[in-house]
Amino acid sequence: MSMDITFLGTGSAYPSPHRGASALVLRTEGDCWLFDCGEGTQTQLMKSQLKASRITKVFISHLHGDHLFGLPGLLCTISLNWSSAPSQTPVDIYGPCGLRHFLRVALGLSGSQLLFPYAVHELEPTPDQCPPDAFLHPLAALPCDEHLHPQELPGRTLTLDSADECYTLLEDEHFLVKAFRLFHRLPSFGFAVQEQERPGRLNTQLLKELGVKPGPVYGRLKAGESVTLDDGRVVTPGQVLERPIPGRKVCVLGDCSALVGQAGVLHVCQGADLLVHEATLSDEHQERAVEHGHSTPSMAAEVARACRPRTLVLHHFSQRYKPAGLRVEEDAGSEADGSKDNGDVMELKRQAEGALQGTGVQVVLAEDFLTLSIPIKRP
Repeated sequence: MSMDITFLGTGSAYPSPHRGASALVLRTEGDCWLFDCGEGTQTQLMKSQLKASRITKVFISHLHGDHLFGLPGLLCTISLNWSSAPSQTPVDIYGPCGLRHFLRVALGLSGSQLLFPYAVHELEPTPDQCPPDAFLHPLAALPCDEHLHPQELPGRTLTLDSADECYTLLEDEHFLVKAFRLFHRLPSFGFAVQEQERPGRLNTQLLKELGVKPGPVYGRLKAGESVTLDDGRVVTPGQVLERPIPGRKVCVLGDCSALVGQAGVLHVCQGADLLVHEATLSDEHQERAVEHGHSTPSMAAEVARACRPRTLVLHHFSQRYKPAGLRVEEDAGSEADGSKDNGDVMELKRQAEGALQGTGVQVVLAEDFLTLSIPIKRP
């Protein structure tokens, strides 16, 4: 199964000519999962090789506009471009409390109808995810049985599992997806997508030696079923299957200045293939970053040092940091704060690499439309 991640927007606060607002897509065998949906995401999708109609799940990290304002328009555009009969397969949307109400108001007041159903599954935050005055705005606490949009299906309300400090969003034969808590100016979440372990390859040479002919028996053994041969011998999967193929793991963190329930977060993110973490401002501006609930490259590297991913991907850059290939025309170092920060995005990478020296963790700067493949692990 192929797997890759494409960054549609890597800027913070608002979309600019150089960076879109926050959005990225995890694609597996053509199925697309969207993480955050800032203003202009549908335009970014049109510029990419991805198809909006393939989006089956949406994960919203928090309710700030640069991660959310694009969602109602994207749903409407998907519906307008729907080429087949109305679908009965829902789009599942996961995010903090208040997301249901936001979509009901946006779609309802605009008279928007969709050609597919959707369901919003809300995560109940805890008070330690944000400053006290930002916890659970009254509109976010509206009851679940408020009038549903005509195409809305009832969603689940997900609570924290105190055993592992996480929320289990879904689990099937292919994936286990969990959410975890982050500290920001509004309650924020991260998401860990763990591919399920798959059976190893059949040892066809051994099967031949055992006298097992190719055919349906191979499929039954691959599926974990023991088979009885014509002569009465029983062949078990453990005899003829090689070691299982480990699943891949991708972790996407929303805006944050700290982890909440750190032990749980580090456990669920341990050994990830990709860890996607914000780095809004450089290390020189750490005080300002933390004041606004954001991180610097060294703060992101500290998380990576603890959970040891193969690759740390930095994104959600202040718009002061232009893409690496674009010449910076203004000297950001002339700002009133006296900083030597000149708006060079490559400096953010150097700071993270310095903090991760000796760990073997690779650092990548995300840019709009960057696609990273996640290869299958070998046992």
